[in-house]
Amino acid sequence: VSTQSTWGFNCRRNLDYSPQMTDIQTEKAFQKQDGVFLNSKNLVAKKTSSGVRFYKKVGLGFKTPQTAIEGAYVDKKCPFTSDVAIRGRIFKGVVISTKMKNTIVIRRDYLHFIKKYNRFEKRHKTVSVHCSPAFRIRTGDVVTVGQCRPLSKTVRFNVIRQEVQHIEGNVRKVFVLF
Repeated sequence: VSTQSTWGFNCRRNLDYSPQMTDIQTEKAFQKQDGVFLNSKNLVAKKTSSGVRFYKKVGLGFKTPQTAIEGAYVDKKCPFTSDVAIRGRIFKGVVISTKMKNTIVIRRDYLHFIKKYNRFEKRHKTVSVHCSPAFRIRTGDVVTVGQCRPLSKTVRFNVIRQEVQHIEGNVRKVFVLF
């Protein structure tokens, strides 16, 4: 603890801060999880090796990633470390863009039947998906996404699993059915 006079009066500052907490604080607002009170004497959230951290199972047979349990990130839209529930549709897609912060764009390919010609045509849709910092995703990865409440104007889905498959080549042109 040091006492320094900036404006002519003594102020006490605590210089014994943990470097782990400062790594999280990259935004203007103080980053903390909703379910965790940092100064609590009795713990409501689960205690991990890095301190108190809230995490949960999303259900439906999907495992919580170890990086979500042991990580230090704060993401209020993460299905594993916040109150966002996965419900509704679940599907797979190929990642075509990771240029946004915590949001990726996936491509879903499907076949559409044309009754007149008795044939199928290839079609695709692109979907904006929130990607938790628990995942390290690159272009060409195959991900499983689940529907959740609207997180922004265009985002209604959340990444819940990164598959072992990886698509090589131009992912915007390759047609892949799952």
